[in-house]
Amino acid sequence: MPPYERALVWFRRDLRDEDHAALHQALKASRAVFCAFVFDRAILDAVPARNDRRVAFIHASVSELQHNLVRRGGGLIVRHGHAREEIVALARTLGVDAVFFNRDDDPAALARDRDVAHALRRSGIGAHDFKDHVIFERDEILTAARRPYSVFTPYKRAWLAALDADALRPHPVAELAGRLAAVSSPVPTLAELGFEPGALDVATGQSGGARLFARFQAHIDRYHETRDFPAQDGTSRLSVHLRFGTVSVRELAAFAWQRGSSGAAAWLGELIWRDFYQQILYHHPEVAAGHAFVRRYDAIDWPNPPGHFEAWCEARTGYPLVDAAMRQLNETGYMHNRLRMLTASFLAKDLLVDWRWGERYFADKLLDYDLAANNGGWQWAASTGCDAQPWFRIFNPVTQSQRFDADGAFIRRFVPELAAVPAPYIHAPWTLPETEQHRIGCRIGRDYPAPIVDHAAMRERALALYRRHGTAA
Repeated sequence: MPPYERALVWFRRDLRDEDHAALHQALKASRAVFCAFVFDRAILDAVPARNDRRVAFIHASVSELQHNLVRRGGGLIVRHGHAREEIVALARTLGVDAVFFNRDDDPAALARDRDVAHALRRSGIGAHDFKDHVIFERDEILTAARRPYSVFTPYKRAWLAALDADALRPHPVAELAGRLAAVSSPVPTLAELGFEPGALDVATGQSGGARLFARFQAHIDRYHETRDFPAQDGTSRLSVHLRFGTVSVRELAAFAWQRGSSGAAAWLGELIWRDFYQQILYHHPEVAAGHAFVRRYDAIDWPNPPGHFEAWCEARTGYPLVDAAMRQLNETGYMHNRLRMLTASFLAKDLLVDWRWGERYFADKLLDYDLAANNGGWQWAASTGCDAQPWFRIFNPVTQSQRFDADGAFIRRFVPELAAVPAPYIHAPWTLPETEQHRIGCRIGRDYPAPIVDHAAMRERALALYRRHGTAA
């Protein structure tokens, strides 16, 4: 890479000033490095809620990033507009020789980046992109036939076989920070961006990610034992920080790999799933357009019974763990991973609603929304995706509740109208004798909904649906 007098680093889903591939490479190759972030109207104008939690998270994280860069002697130029135009215009105004940025394999991002790179090169400005938000990307992990994997277990084996210290090597910034250009502009307020503050129950920015990671390190060794129980503090809660790059995936993976415990290995496996779904999206962008990964499942004629989707969204299904999970999502923007699988399975296979409706709802609500992971997870639960659960496996919402929230602690937290229901009945409160319902003041059908469907009956209907529309080769 030739030496440059001036370069611009374009921050996107990588809101940190440490172990940052594009920033590291720009500092190595340039005498002066400007930094920029664009609140992209192509994205923000499509956000349905003005109090969107993700916008609030990004806004706080960009503000902290600017503070950190200024502390290093640099700055952050912040714009509000269409990134396709703003980055090219800024590069020309600053007179830079090249723009550096980290890759994003979402189809819309790829199209945007191609347009920006083309416009830059027409102006005689270089464009350089780098891998940063995954450990292995695109064509780095392939089968012996040089094809992308579509089954997770062999992908995981190949991923682990390829893992070495070089793959986890950090991209330092500190020793070259003297080349940062001390140029900043004010960060627009949320109001100026057209938004209101969104309620957040997770620490934002690089400092928030660091605190969460430090906390998780203390109990990572028990992760494999605690991760499936939503009432316990058994997960890292780092997914939103991975999504927006306020932590380095290399740092997280290196810690888990070196730790070597059963819990750390299980957590590393979750990071591998993340890479797996990213490469699926890159090689099969049609999944982002609503197609099933296994294309024959596009033939399923979803009944979409009236009222079922609305009851699911509004936590009125009458199945306590499903409703508790949906309330957690609606109230906090977060849902425990075990419950993501349960609620997705319930929507598709108990309510017979098109999984894409649920995928879009999660996309609107999840603070940690990531296209690749969200689509992969929904297609896994609906049995339409790569390496999905078999179509004939259908989660039982009552037995899942009994197994993963045995004493009902999670249910009581988010469905307080069931707080007085005795533990043996809280997973299926409609089985509580009416005299007991009267005594505790929780009448099923009045204070809490009766089940919207009968699981056993809907299971048979779902199996028939898949046999009829989705299983022929």
